[in-house]
Amino acid sequence: MSRQFISHDKMTAWLDALSRDRAVLVPMDDCGTVTFRPYVPGRKALLDKMPVRAPKEGVFPQTETLLRFKYDKDPENLDRVKVQVREVLPTQKAVVVGGRPCGARGQLILDRVYNCDTMRDPYYVSRRENTLYVTVACTSAESTCFCHSVGSGPDDSEGSDVLLVPVEGGYVAEGVTERGRELLAEGDFESASQARMDEAGAVISRTRSQLGEAHDYSDAPRKLLERFDDMDFWNEQAAICISCGACTYLCPTCYCFNMTDEQSGLQGKRLRTWDTCMSFEFTLEGSGHNPRPTKAHRLRNRMGHKFAYYPELHEGLIACCGCGRCIKSCPVSLDIRAVVQAAQNHNAVPEEAEEKADA
Repeated sequence: MSRQFISHDKMTAWLDALSRDRAVLVPMDDCGTVTFRPYVPGRKALLDKMPVRAPKEGVFPQTETLLRFKYDKDPENLDRVKVQVREVLPTQKAVVVGGRPCGARGQLILDRVYNCDTMRDPYYVSRRENTLYVTVACTSAESTCFCHSVGSGPDDSEGSDVLLVPVEGGYVAEGVTERGRELLAEGDFESASQARMDEAGAVISRTRSQLGEAHDYSDAPRKLLERFDDMDFWNEQAAICISCGACTYLCPTCYCFNMTDEQSGLQGKRLRTWDTCMSFEFTLEGSGHNPRPTKAHRLRNRMGHKFAYYPELHEGLIACCGCGRCIKSCPVSLDIRAVVQAAQNHNAVPEEAEEKADA
């Protein structure tokens, strides 16, 4: 299918049309922070800025109700209690508009955990089947971006249903999936001219060049495992970490959760909420023992999971999309790239020394 074009002034009408029978999430200004919020007709969506939070909320919300329960007491025998349980499966259709390709790519990581041959999480699967992603290609690269080093790029279409490339006056649109092409039919799109397609190509080329040379993480799994028991190394890397968990809560590929029951009187609900492996309580056992007692142990787990354990289980796929949110929003500027590369370079023989040894 040929690429299409939509002007800025027609974009609002398209969002209005999408929101008639779907929940639509778009980037909006929220007290000075750009984050995903339900689309309100007439309110401007900030499609030119990358949201602080990840677009995974469309399929894996921060808090969701899994089931509701109610206790029924027998008035003639108060010792007899029946429990009614009702599962709450999400069925609403939704569209997430305005995320970046790296963020949408995060779904590929979640899919292998929540929607695979051995495990299908019904809540995630239901949202996944009912949610479409319209992403906006990046027009510039920030110093925290490294998507190209983990197999992605500024116009990566994996995880997206529609990809928009900003050009003068609007967007060049590509329907990546069949459902995405159906979405385009609901807007006032026109066939993109060759000049606009050339401009879109130039935008992507410019962004790619700004990213610089990609770093090679192919030996990261082995190098990180070699440093597994080296707590001096991990204490050094974690020295500035304050265990706030911002890196995990903002990450498009983190999928850990906690479940709690909230009850009022004889009825209540079971909630699933995001959790963070950077918290002391995350692995705290009922006995009081904690297998990850220090922030160094927890940082080791986070880095190992992203760049070693997950790739070894999933055909080399790194569980990081390179969006840089964890770097950009870290209050102490801890850089995931620097930690992994420190493991890769640990005890590395300098090139000059290598040459002397060979001589």
